[in-house]
Amino acid sequence: MAKYAIGVDYGTLSGRALLVDVQSGEELCSAVLDYPHAVMDETLPCGKKLGVDWALQHPQDYLDVLYTTIPAILAESKINPADVIGIGLDFTACTLLPVKRDGTPLCFMDEYKSEPHAYVKLWKHHAAQAQANKLNEIAESRGEEWLKNYGGKISSEWAIPKIWQVLDEAPDIYDAADTFIEAADWVTWQLCGKENRSACCAGYKEMWNKRTGYPSKDFFKALDERLENVVEEKLGKEISPMGGKAGELTAEMAAKTGLCKGTAVAVGIIDAHVFVPAVGIAEEGKMLAIMGTSTCHMLLGKEEKQVQGMCGVVEDGILPGFFGYEAGQSCVGDHFAWFIDNCVPESYKKAAAEEGMNIHKYLRSKAEKLKAGESGLVALDWWNGNRSCLVDVDLTGMMLGMTLQTKPEEIYRALIEATAYGTRMIIETFREYGVPVHEFYAAGGIAKKDPMTMQIYADIIRMPIRIAGSDQGGALGSAIFGACAAGKENGGYDDVFEAAKKLGKVMDTVYYPNEESAEIYDALFAEYRILHDYFGRGANDVMKRLKNIKKKVAGV
Repeated sequence: MAKYAIGVDYGTLSGRALLVDVQSGEELCSAVLDYPHAVMDETLPCGKKLGVDWALQHPQDYLDVLYTTIPAILAESKINPADVIGIGLDFTACTLLPVKRDGTPLCFMDEYKSEPHAYVKLWKHHAAQAQANKLNEIAESRGEEWLKNYGGKISSEWAIPKIWQVLDEAPDIYDAADTFIEAADWVTWQLCGKENRSACCAGYKEMWNKRTGYPSKDFFKALDERLENVVEEKLGKEISPMGGKAGELTAEMAAKTGLCKGTAVAVGIIDAHVFVPAVGIAEEGKMLAIMGTSTCHMLLGKEEKQVQGMCGVVEDGILPGFFGYEAGQSCVGDHFAWFIDNCVPESYKKAAAEEGMNIHKYLRSKAEKLKAGESGLVALDWWNGNRSCLVDVDLTGMMLGMTLQTKPEEIYRALIEATAYGTRMIIETFREYGVPVHEFYAAGGIAKKDPMTMQIYADIIRMPIRIAGSDQGGALGSAIFGACAAGKENGGYDDVFEAAKKLGKVMDTVYYPNEESAEIYDALFAEYRILHDYFGRGANDVMKRLKNIKKKVAGV
């Protein structure tokens, strides 16, 4: 009799569930829910305004994903819920929320509903940059060795700067929170009724190390005396290994989802990392880019190397037995959507409608006719800051070379090229620091649906690009971990490598570099690199000065 696993993939704007046959790898059906509260970057639900660089979410949306999508796939597939042996989930990170000892989010409580710091701080909440700057300055001055494992800088997107921001700006919220927890770990807690801390989340986003633990109390005290015991008081030291079993589905959650009480629940994992088994990668030197609103670059290595500007290197952080490297770009799909939403003239929208095309497809049809270098443009891809290799959210976007003859499709293509240049910077930096990158894979909606973009990437990085075979790579990876949580005796797997080999998928499609375009892009990348270093490494901090003027005028 067939057995199944469910993978739940929590993204920036929606959550989806996927039902997978754990033996054949068949993906039976999926369901998605757009978060009702979306991303709150201007106001709270009560109308209270938020500051510059805020990005919050409502945890009720995460529960609604479970209550909506899982019953939907069970109803569509008509399978017996008793044949679902495991459930796994992944989440964008660092996405952090303050909760009480029983797991209740502070924003669920009436007295805190109008307090911004009581809500989930989404990964792209960048308002803790001041705290991140202080943390990095102090860590560097103290010669903290662990800092090298994070590329020399801790991002404002990560846990400690966000927690410190709460302490600085809303100490009553800090005191009211019994713990701060990653959304991946919180949803896992809701499913199985007990708190679990993922080694993946702790390692990459909370400065935890498998061998040495968290940074010392003395370091946290040097940041702020009130943070001396932050680990014991607000995080906790019980870290669950990745790919393990967090617990079993509670009776309450079974009733709300339609699954059976006791179904195995996997330890939560970061969304980007879970894609690796979903494409069957199990060797060093194969970089996987998960391309969505942002891009995460995942890479396995046999040795621990300290790479400038990487997001982190964590032993067993992606798959057991390897050092898992992470880098990323903060603005990719968001980048393109911003341009279409704000900069495309009405004449283009009218022409698209007349041709029966949506504006995305229409603009792409015009951009793909352009040759490499034809527009005379080069852009910096920092519309949402730079994650790697500069680790600086106060950097902003730039377009160089525009004239009165510049067309929308030329700007659009230049923005795509800019994100590919950013990826090449990441690849070259890894190689420079002794971490091999031999092959390149891409996953996510852009990789599957946008041949023009993938060809541009192949030309710019000068590597063939293989495409993930599942439309739901994150959910598939989570289902793989769900099957491992169930174990072989229950119809699943005891080994994640065996499960990845059996269930991982790659398309036959491969994008190969075009030599003529690649040569032109080499010249353009050289210009990109000059601009990258000039504006990003301190020669000219005009982007930050402009941002400070903006904050001053806004009264922030």
